Amino acid sequence: MEIQITSDLHTSVLMNKYWRFPSSPGCISEIERLVELLAEKYHISEDKYPNILISLTEAVNNAVIHGNHCDECKCVHVEVEEYQRGLTVIVRDEGCGFNPENVQDPTLPENIAKSGGRGIFLIHQLCDRVRYDANGTAVKMSFDF
Repeated sequence: MEIQITSDLHTSVLMNKYWRFPSSPGCISEIERLVELLAEKYHISEDKYPNILISLTEAVNNAVIHGNHCDECKCVHVEVEEYQRGLTVIVRDEGCGFNPENVQDPTLPENIAKSGGRGIFLIHQLCDRVRYDANGTAVKMSFDF
């Protein structure tokens, strides 16, 4: 069931595990609010909360900018799956995909001064598990509690 975020985000979080956002950088504030509400719903600890917030905002930002090229006719899809020890958050864009193996390591000396390229690195550092699916158009980020 596809549900768009509405002004009543709190009710949406209680009733759904799937949301759709327009491909606009402005949706990041909605993502931040979504993480707050997920933290309440799933009793996410204070030490895990920033990991989820940063990972999800980075993944959505990548989907908006790199996947959907800020095309507001396209959407970013966010889904939450519960498992016994935590949550998996899936972010999917409507772009062509990419090969995560081709992303340069931002910690290498030749990449340190570059202004971008740290989102995927951060996601891998902050999540317990990360997997790319659907030709790189979907990222599954798992967080153990």
